[in-house]
Formats: sequence, C-alpha cells, structure tokens
Amino acid sequence: MQKRISWQKAIVEKIIDETPRAKTYRLRFDDRPAFRSGQHYDVRLTAPDGYQAQRSYSIASAPELEGVIELTIEMIENGEVSPFFHEVVQVGDEIEMRGPIGGPFTWASSGNRPLLLLAGGSGIVPLMSMLRHRSATGSSVRAALIYSARTENDVIFRDEITTFHKQDPKLHSAITLTRETNPDWTGERGRVRSQLIEDALAFLKETPQVFACGSDGFVETVASLALAAGVPFQSIRTERFGPPGS
Repeated sequence: MQKRISWQKAIVEKIIDETPRAKTYRLRFDDRPAFRSGQHYDVRLTAPDGYQAQRSYSIASAPELEGVIELTIEMIENGEVSPFFHEVVQVGDEIEMRGPIGGPFTWASSGNRPLLLLAGGSGIVPLMSMLRHRSATGSSVRAALIYSARTENDVIFRDEITTFHKQDPKLHSAITLTRETNPDWTGERGRVRSQLIEDALAFLKETPQVFACGSDGFVETVASLALAAGVPFQSIRTERFGPPGS
C-alpha cells in the first residue's frame, strides 16, 4: 500500500525574478523528502473564509540542493494561485505544500542513455531540474535541449542554459522563438521543426530517452516529430499542462 503524502509547511527563503512573467520561489522545509528530477509539489492556499485553492507546480531545483526545493511559477491572468505568489508572497511567508509527486516523468543521472529534452514555455521547469541534476552529479551522459518560447523575454533560465551550453561539450541546446520581432535575435525562430529534432539526435549519436513538457499542442507536435525521426514510442515520456486556471 502506497504511503499517503502529508501536507507540510515550508518557508519562502528566496524569490528570484526569472522573466517579467515568471518567478522562482526557494522553499525550505524542516525535513525535505528526497525527490527525483521531474516530480512536482501540490501547493494549497486557504482564504480567511476557509476557501481553498490548490495547484501543482514542477520542481525546478536539483535533488542535490539540500533542505529546499525551488518552484518556478509563471503568472496566469485570472488564476487563483499564481497571482497570489506573484503579488502577495514575500520572503519569510509560510506555504502549505504536499509532495514530491510523480513517477514516470522522472530522470536520474545513474542512467546511461542520452537525454533529449523538449520544452515549451514554462515546460522548461522540470527539464531544468534534470539538467541541474545532471550537472550536480557530474554525469557524462550526452544531452540535448530544444526549448520553444514566445519571445526573448519569455525564456526562463536563459543565462543558465547558455552557461551549460558553453561549458559542457556533451550538452547541445537550441532556443527557438515563435513571436520574437527583434531583428537582433540570432537564435532559432518559429515552432519546433523536424530539423531541430534531427540535429539533436545526430549530436546524441544513440537513441535517447525523451522528455517533452508543455501545452497539449506542443507535446503532441514534438512527440510526433521525435517518432518520425525514429525514436521508439516507449522512449518518449510526456507531461502536459492542464487547463488554464493557475
């Protein structure tokens, strides 16, 4: 019988502005459970009248960051939980949490298969946990990241991704922007296409484990492209955003 996951209290230790619409919240626990990259936490807010709102957020930090987790939360207009975090939560506040949760969409650096990460928007969050875990453990597994965002201002963790790319010859990354109008942008433009997938697979050399995270439409598209490029169905794991309302 699976052990029931209890609610815990965590203290907001740090708030990091990632983009104009995304912030990272470092939360410290008295006894933080071990977790695997790709898992998430439930967050529960309780209003003075007893009304409760609950949402799930992927963990952005690596398991090696002791005593804390980091949740990167994108602002959703008219949402119940994300506006509270962006407009109300401050360092020192107490947050009710439950986790870690999730099984199939997880990765550990003890594996030896190459890694292909496909991110759409804030779907980069659990995949960044995997990249950070890979870095923290000194894994030599080849990895490739393809990240689709709307504009340059919407690219979460951009500096860290750039650093990984420059410092690690076994890591390939490509950022493609779907709505960028700045002519100075020198990266990829448009939606993820087959050539980006094929370039990543050529870099990885062997059949990878694929993790795709984003909206329903994004995940459907990139999973289909990976299949068309020859990746077996059983090697592809996906995580999709739920309906708006965060």
